[in-house]
Amino acid sequence: MFAAVVRSFENPPRYEEIAAPEPAGDDLVVDVLAAALHPRVRSSADGSHYESTGELPLVPGIDGVGRTADGSLVYFILADTLMGSMAERTVVDPRRCVALPDGVDPVTIAAAMNPAMSSWIALRKRIAFQPGQSVLVLGATGNAGRMAVQIAKHLGAGHVIAAGRDPERLAELEALGADRVVSLGGEPEAVDAELGAAADEASVDVVIDYLWGAATQRAIPAIVTRRSDRGRPLAWIEIGSMAGLELTVPSEWLRAARLQLVGSGQGSVPTREIAAELPALAEHISASDYTIDAVPTPLRDVQSTWTKPNSGERIVFVV
Repeated sequence: MFAAVVRSFENPPRYEEIAAPEPAGDDLVVDVLAAALHPRVRSSADGSHYESTGELPLVPGIDGVGRTADGSLVYFILADTLMGSMAERTVVDPRRCVALPDGVDPVTIAAAMNPAMSSWIALRKRIAFQPGQSVLVLGATGNAGRMAVQIAKHLGAGHVIAAGRDPERLAELEALGADRVVSLGGEPEAVDAELGAAADEASVDVVIDYLWGAATQRAIPAIVTRRSDRGRPLAWIEIGSMAGLELTVPSEWLRAARLQLVGSGQGSVPTREIAAELPALAEHISASDYTIDAVPTPLRDVQSTWTKPNSGERIVFVV
């Protein structure tokens, strides 16, 4: 069979013929229909993800849509494995699969589930989120951030602020459910003032952060120092690190406001709890009219596609 194969962390995967996978125990072999190129997949393929073992060669891909031997359509999440989803076939654990209804678009499901899962799990499993609370999405113009705006509204957020740099994508977010948008692309002092004022006016309860690094280094004090009621709890959920991997946390941030810093990702939520959330999320995505910029791309084009500049669209490899 053919698959995308990583043989060096310095080079993109190549389309190669490899041996077909063999299932063990209760595992199943599925024909892969669609597998999305997420940031998490890229970090595994270049060895930079915190769960990376450094083993090569590997087939990238952490999830996808496939068809089982009996013809059932499923969305699956893979355990840490060298045999990922960017292949004609892969091995899946039935406990990590969700049956999909007939007629759904595999490309849409493959594109949406992973980015939607980030905010869905964060709000449902990492904090005690309550309907009516106010949410700020930091990094809202990325694919996961756009989904987070829509997910937060679906889960009952009373007010959603979307903050990001891309002006065109930012302008689209009000139609997707954002009550207010804030551009992060201006002069730093002006951005700090607008972001802090918007967060205070909405009495933000939760920040979903896809940026971290230098962006969050400015955003936290900008919001905390302008907070009218510093005793009001503020849950800051770190999910992504598009603006940097590290952050210096002065002690005054934690003493001067009721700030709770938590992370949400692989390891912070037990696998069984993530798996338990998949059916509801898959059903919701299947039944909802989400705006998803998915671009179906033949798997054989993986090497040339991998190195193209990121246009904000979600690449989905199809076999």
